[in-house]
This record gives sequence, C-alpha cells and structure tokens, in this order.
Amino acid sequence: MLDITQIPVLTDNYVYLITCKQTGITAVVDPAVSAPVIDTLGDSSLNLILNTHHHPDHVGGNKTLKVRYGCTVVGASVDAHRIPGIDVKVDEGDTVEVGNAQAQVLFVPGHTSGHIAYYFAEDNALFCGDTLFAGGCGRLFEGTPEQMFNSLAKLAALPDKTRIFCAHEYTQSNLAFCKTADPDNAHLQDRIKQVTALRAAQKPTVPSTLKEEKQTNVFLRAATVDAFTALRQQKDTF
Repeated sequence: MLDITQIPVLTDNYVYLITCKQTGITAVVDPAVSAPVIDTLGDSSLNLILNTHHHPDHVGGNKTLKVRYGCTVVGASVDAHRIPGIDVKVDEGDTVEVGNAQAQVLFVPGHTSGHIAYYFAEDNALFCGDTLFAGGCGRLFEGTPEQMFNSLAKLAALPDKTRIFCAHEYTQSNLAFCKTADPDNAHLQDRIKQVTALRAAQKPTVPSTLKEEKQTNVFLRAATVDAFTALRQQKDTF
C-alpha cells in the first residue's frame, strides 16, 4: 500500500517519503532539511509532515516545506510547543492516515520526553526516529532509563517482520559495541559481516527487521532496567 523512498541527508540522517499507492497522498517523516525533499519530490505534492520528536535534525525542514506545499504537520501533543508549524497533535493510540494507509501512534519516550513513533501495520513499517536504531537505541537526552527500556519493550512486541525505518545510519558503530557486550552471538557476527559489506559498497543498512534486532541488538535483549542502564552508560563512552 505504501511506497517508501529513503533520502540520505546531512552526515548520517535518513528522511523518508511515504506515498499511498492508491491515492497518491504523500508524507515525509522527520525532514531534517528541505532541499533534498524538494529535489526528490519534483513537481509532486506533499500532504503531510510526520515528526517523531523535536530535535532540529528532524524538524529543520518543516517550515520551508509547509510554506511551499501547504502540507499538514503532525507531531506529539506533549511536544507541540517544540514542533515548528504543528497542525495536528497526536498521542498514544491515535491513528494517522496517509491516504488509505493507517499508522498507529506509539508514545516512546526516552531519547526525548515527547518522542513518538508511527507504525503502519499493513505495510510492516515502523518509523521510530531516534528511539530504536539498527543495532542500538537513542541516547537519553531527556528521558530516564526506565522510560527507554519500556519504550523498547513496546516496540519489541510488534511482529518480527516489522521493518525498522530509523532516522540515522549508525549501524556499523552500534554493532561494534554490541559485539563487546555479546561476543559469542553468532547472529551478531553474521550481521556485522553483512553490514560491513553494505557500507563498503556505500549502501544503507536501514531498514532492518525487528527479528534481526531481537537477535543482535543488545539493548532489545536486555532483560531488566538495570541491565539496560548499564549498557546505555557503556555505549555513551564507547
């Protein structure tokens, strides 16, 4: 139902254009900057901006895109004061429609206090910003370890086939840390080889799948808040 276009921007960000194939309605997820989005769209329309959180490298293109296309900006209600141009304020359990495609809004604080994710169940697609990364998770800038642990558990409860469209190309360094914490994990060793080959060919490692993350991402594999906290502290100085 959705056509998803990945746009690399800045140093390591990914912006996503998502289009309903039946209706042509198009949304952009976390436009860090506007120019690459405009270049990709060409003369096509842009109907929605979906923001996961307020950081500048996720909302930096909001105002320019809104002026150019007249699109509607969607973001977390608790972060409305920090989302430029916000029109629609959403909370846990709300639904966002991109044409015929429906996304469930998930409240996943930790990286920031108002972070949300958009889960398109029929397309097995999760746009999770900086909460869950391929091989990692976001730094705790505003939230607590317990919040992030619970947020990751919420995402881990989604189907294994869910594709993880995170917002940064951090996979290679993330997996290098995972190897120090889980050195005997055969799935992890195989994944490191695959990711190394992809990056050597200058190809993206995103999206991954939730199944891959459960097998290799030490933050998803942490069994307790204390275990997660220890891993996050180690990663912060890795």
